[in-house]
Amino acid sequence: MSLPPLRASEHLHEVKYEIRGALARRAEQLEREGHEIIKLNIGNPGAFGFRMPGSMRVAIVENLHQADPYSHQKGIFPAREAVVMQQQNRGVMDVTADDVFIGNGCSELIMLAMRALLNPGDEVLVPSPDYPLWTASVVIHGAKAVHYPCRPENGFIPDPAEVESLVTDRTRALVVINPNNPAGAVYPRETLAALAEIAERRHLVFCADEIYDEMLYGDAAFVPAATLAKNTLCLTFGGLSKIYRACGLRVGWLIFSGEREHARDYIQAVELLASLRLCSNVPGQYAVQTALGGHQSIFDLTRPGGRLHATRAAVLEAVQRSRYLSVVPPRGAMYAFVRVHADRLPSGSKTFSDQAFALDLLERKHVLVAPGSSFNVPYRDHFRVTLLPDAEQMADVFARIESLLDEYAAA
Repeated sequence: MSLPPLRASEHLHEVKYEIRGALARRAEQLEREGHEIIKLNIGNPGAFGFRMPGSMRVAIVENLHQADPYSHQKGIFPAREAVVMQQQNRGVMDVTADDVFIGNGCSELIMLAMRALLNPGDEVLVPSPDYPLWTASVVIHGAKAVHYPCRPENGFIPDPAEVESLVTDRTRALVVINPNNPAGAVYPRETLAALAEIAERRHLVFCADEIYDEMLYGDAAFVPAATLAKNTLCLTFGGLSKIYRACGLRVGWLIFSGEREHARDYIQAVELLASLRLCSNVPGQYAVQTALGGHQSIFDLTRPGGRLHATRAAVLEAVQRSRYLSVVPPRGAMYAFVRVHADRLPSGSKTFSDQAFALDLLERKHVLVAPGSSFNVPYRDHFRVTLLPDAEQMADVFARIESLLDEYAAA
């Protein structure tokens, strides 16, 4: 008997997440054929030997006897209170544990926040390049992601005047990703203040994805958005996945701050959605209080002599030596967003494709990267790599990239 085609929901027609898409599936096929693939498409610290601090593991184990029941839909109180203490240490004094939601990573909380906010036809201002979950979380609900440019020639820092020019009567929210994924930009205080002022004056929800908040290099300084957005609703997203190298725990948080009285209906809608999924992973929540207190081991990795610092330096050195590449040095996060100067190749920039290049790199050199177009940019000459391999392996990766581009040049 022939069955009619089972179609996916129309809500998913415009949803894309190419970081784990066709290239990643091809990489899996190559691995099954016996090839060793260097996977630089995902910021997954545990896959490169990073481990969460041991004190977090102890906190989980010692509290396992309390982890059998569901927790409150917002999360356990000690975890939420620890997030409050962190915010107060950063100068955000108007939040309590009741303003904090613990979720199964930031990804779930971003989806909940957008689901509670958006109606078909609404608009959300999202940076370009962006972490593509943000665009997906908007369009999956029938709304429109309006991408404001963060241009390479400006160090991937947006122009607030250009951002405001995109606001319409359908705009509901303004998203910032700081430190930025994929570009590694860290926004200056004056830029963040100008964006916060736009959100306040135009009555927009100000959404700050700060999952990489303490992953900084050199003299880069992180400014929490919630310290600047006082007269509108501010949503801050953070979690254990990156700074604490604990992706598998799936623990993130969402903090409501700023003006909240006008948003009670919306915040209650977020709580309704949180209740429908019952609660987030309970054992992992017991790591939050330990993680946010005491020594912050991320600084040992990002300062001179640290592994992330060394790998970042290896990327910058390899790009400087390259005949074909350039990069805006990342000032934060765990990525480099590298440009291929296609005009230095015989085929020229008109025929260069970041998707085709990434596929060739995978098939011929066994390196998996994320094409720049995966991050909702209009140009097709960038790719993203993580900074998670050690410096020696990263030097090897860029030697393979240079070899492929030499092959292009010789064709």
